[in-house]
Amino acid sequence: MSQSNTPKEGEFAHWVDEKSQALKFELGEKFPVPPTTLISPSVHVETGRQKLEEVLLEHEEPTTEFLEELAALEEAPPLSDEELARQALEAGGADGDSSTPE
Repeated sequence: MSQSNTPKEGEFAHWVDEKSQALKFELGEKFPVPPTTLISPSVHVETGRQKLEEVLLEHEEPTTEFLEELAALEEAPPLSDEELARQALEAGGADGDSSTPE
């Protein structure tokens, strides 16, 4: 005997994930971390270049170098189809193996 009100498998986990993401965002807005104390755990602050993910997701203040690089990318001409294909073939994909492009 099955009940129609029983949640389908995975729905609860999805609901919990949505709620936890919303709570993370809400707490990040209420209690912002100063940019001087927030660094990426994967890149040492003195040796790494700032990444878009760090600015958007980790609430870091964008550096002048980062803003200049972003402006240069926006002003750059679009890549040709040949160049995109060449870069795709050189990329190793998720496994990092360039002999098996993704």
